Amino acid sequence: MTIIERRPPCGTTSGREWTSLPIARLRYAKAAKTWTLYWRDPNLRFHLYDRLPRSAHVEDLLMEIDRDPTCVFWG
Repeated sequence: MTIIERRPPCGTTSGREWTSLPIARLRYAKAAKTWTLYWRDPNLRFHLYDRLPRSAHVEDLLMEIDRDPTCVFWG
């Protein structure tokens, strides 16, 4: 599952497209029944977010993305 940031067009010119950028990726390991969080670098590559352990609860990962203590998700 990939978390996407959507932004409206800048300015007042109509007909411009919204922009979309991937922010984070969540992976579920079925055998372990855990979720893992990944962050995206400026080159659009995803890396393991090692400041949070795997979790059985996806909400834990979503809260970390929202908190963004390292500024890798929202800047």
